[in-house]
Amino acid sequence: MMINWRKTVPLLLAAVLLIVLAACGNKGKDEDKLATVKFSEVIRSIFYAPHYAAMSQGFFEDQGLNVDMNTSQGSDKGAAALIAGTADISLVGPETSIYIYNQKGDKKLKVFHQLTSKDGSFLLSREKVDQFKWSDLQGKTVIGWRPGSAPQMVLNSTLLKEQVKDVDVVTNLAAPAMAGAFTSGQGDYIQLFEPVASTLVQEGKAYYAASMAEAFGPFPETSYVATSDYIKDNPDIIQKFSNAVAEGAKWLGTASDEDVTKALKPFFEGTPDDLILKSVESYKNQNTWSTNPELTQAQFDTLQNVLIENGVLKAEEKVANMDEIVDMSFVKNIGKSD
Repeated sequence: MMINWRKTVPLLLAAVLLIVLAACGNKGKDEDKLATVKFSEVIRSIFYAPHYAAMSQGFFEDQGLNVDMNTSQGSDKGAAALIAGTADISLVGPETSIYIYNQKGDKKLKVFHQLTSKDGSFLLSREKVDQFKWSDLQGKTVIGWRPGSAPQMVLNSTLLKEQVKDVDVVTNLAAPAMAGAFTSGQGDYIQLFEPVASTLVQEGKAYYAASMAEAFGPFPETSYVATSDYIKDNPDIIQKFSNAVAEGAKWLGTASDEDVTKALKPFFEGTPDDLILKSVESYKNQNTWSTNPELTQAQFDTLQNVLIENGVLKAEEKVANMDEIVDMSFVKNIGKSD
């Protein structure tokens, strides 16, 4: 039998086109099932590895969420995004909720998931210092973080505790510019998060001096925060978001080195695999990611005491009832069936 290709080929092409359109249509329907969450992270750091793991491993998608992420470069900017409505959820310092609460405005921010329980920065020196002592900072210049930020306050409180005076802490540089300023010759010390800290050390441009987490101790540094209105209107999304992050933290604790590298690599392009793993291990060794992501009363008290000590909160402005700006009900429901 002779096949009439002039008639057959157009029919085959039409059939293929229908299959492609059907596949695209199904894909669109699948994507439509995901609720999009506009998410703002404070900075890009392996300090927040559980979140990236949840994204790369599909834990958010499993919960029916599509996370649209951007980096705000500051807790103040992350909080502003929530107030303006350009973000639904922000990963910021929980102190921002206190600041907004005391402004007595129309919007109130609430912490619903505590991601980190220690400060994540490391103090690096320009010259190698054997057996670093905090008194070594006297008369020196430290490139630090913006005033009122968690790492800046942790450093300042440590200096007060160690009774170190005459330290010039530079606080007017944007986060992305800090490492460049140091490598170009500014400052004697610098306070950095991973993987930037280990990158400078590996390149021979800095030397490890101290861990702020070890120096200061427990501190509720970064939390997931949303407006009270968003939480009230979208409790299912908040619960699913918390579930996914908790799954990411759990996965990170048991995954192989190869899987961890593969999961985090897309978020840290250009960072060598060994530095990614070294950064994760550094944070694990400091118990950065608690198995119970709850902001406790003790942690909240520590936070407010640090704010008062650093002069950004008056004693009379302390939030007496933590529940005004903290909602841990979603954390307590993690792992529970509907």
